Amino acid sequence: MSINHVRPWRNIYRRKSRQIHVGNVPVGGDAPIAVQTMTNTLTTDVKATVEQVQAAAEAGADIVRVSVPDEASSRALKEIVRESPVPIVADIHFHYKRGIEAAEAGAACLRINPGNIGSKERIREVISAARDHGCSMRIGVNAGSLEKHLLEKYGEPCPDAMVESGLEHIRILQDHDFHEFKISVKASDVFMSAAAYQQLAEATDAPLHLGITEAGGLTSGTIKSAIGLGNLLWMGIGDTIRVSLSADPVEEVKVGFEILKSLGLRHRGVNIISCPSCARQGFDVIKTVEALEERLAHIHTSMSLSIIGCVVNGPGEALMTDVGFTGGGAGSGMVYMAGKQSHRMSNDQMIDHIVELVEKRAAEIEAQEAREAAAAAE
Repeated sequence: MSINHVRPWRNIYRRKSRQIHVGNVPVGGDAPIAVQTMTNTLTTDVKATVEQVQAAAEAGADIVRVSVPDEASSRALKEIVRESPVPIVADIHFHYKRGIEAAEAGAACLRINPGNIGSKERIREVISAARDHGCSMRIGVNAGSLEKHLLEKYGEPCPDAMVESGLEHIRILQDHDFHEFKISVKASDVFMSAAAYQQLAEATDAPLHLGITEAGGLTSGTIKSAIGLGNLLWMGIGDTIRVSLSADPVEEVKVGFEILKSLGLRHRGVNIISCPSCARQGFDVIKTVEALEERLAHIHTSMSLSIIGCVVNGPGEALMTDVGFTGGGAGSGMVYMAGKQSHRMSNDQMIDHIVELVEKRAAEIEAQEAREAAAAAE
């Protein structure tokens, strides 16, 4: 096992939600919080879309959403689903036929607002197709596209309007005895989103898909998402997340996992603890961390690595990590293994050496976990 273990004062007690499935991925209940992203290629470009789905899955995405705006996209979706290593959510907005076609094409979930697709008969047809093909649904309420009657009632987008919209759509599905759904109430405003999710969490036991929509670019969007999603997750609210960035979908997945890792809710890959660097540093911390992040990106095993420039905090941080390196001046530093001093290593050989140690430690952790799993199965 990794040296990082859950301490009682770090536990987050999650809201009790019922569990649904998006393909083979459980969402809600006691299932791990799923990380999602969305492709930004033309869905009709099957090759490009499949490549983006596969890249997102390699980064750790549990679920990937794909736009289905027209009939040609519905046809392409069937091949995308066949090639995808993770469940595919079909993004449907207004055309009920796209929902039926997506279910028939093998989508694991439909992102759809049932009240927006027309008559009761059309709603019944989409629900019937979803039920027949084992397809769940996500009700996706967005502050930027609230129904006209709610905008007239409340005067502007607000948490009350978003929650009312969500509950109206929930009732439609429940009236048709369909319960395999999750729901989101997204806004680009952090406060509005957080308030809406808190209200919704008290009003339904449905799994909640969290997101701050249209959050912005990589830096600004990451910060907004970390604040909004982080606070909700801290309160135990949320069963699946998507970080919406004007960036590569892989970056969305990476940020999503970092948010979950920071709260101890998911563990994947190497968690690097590093100092911001100062005049005391015994080596170039910033360049070292950049190099290590790139060279250790292939490791999926959960473990920790401390890279600290000097002995002020270095030994203390190393006590709590699987592998550590603390700068000590004179062109070398101390390597720590499982919190204990191990040996000195020159700064110019340090990166290659740490990569080797981390890879070895990851293999040991994997082997130990495999033995424990085998013993539990006996």
